[in-house]
Amino acid sequence: MKIAIPVDEKRMDSPVCISFGRTPFFMFYDTQTKEATYFDNSAFNTQGGAGIKASQMIVDEKADVLITMRCGENAAQVLKDSVKIYKSIEGNAKENIDAFENGKLNLLTEIHPGFHNHG
Repeated sequence: MKIAIPVDEKRMDSPVCISFGRTPFFMFYDTQTKEATYFDNSAFNTQGGAGIKASQMIVDEKADVLITMRCGENAAQVLKDSVKIYKSIEGNAKENIDAFENGKLNLLTEIHPGFHNHG
């Protein structure tokens, strides 16, 4: 299984970024190999549609799960058919992975309307 997490830094102990679409980096963690890879978020500085572009990257990288603090409607729409979205806990990426693997994260049910034109 592949887990995607928006992170502030390219480290396992990085905090989960509060902004999904405008996170500087995404960490992809493979639960089988226990390896993490990091990608720059190309949507980080875009004028609009950051959530949609970030979501498409998650889909293109074939993530099964996204762990994030929040997610907008348009981004969730892109993810809905292929990626389960879980609400992150306070803590770093590693702590969130551990919580997920131990069944302690809940599905993200509160999808916000988005932060349009705030980039």
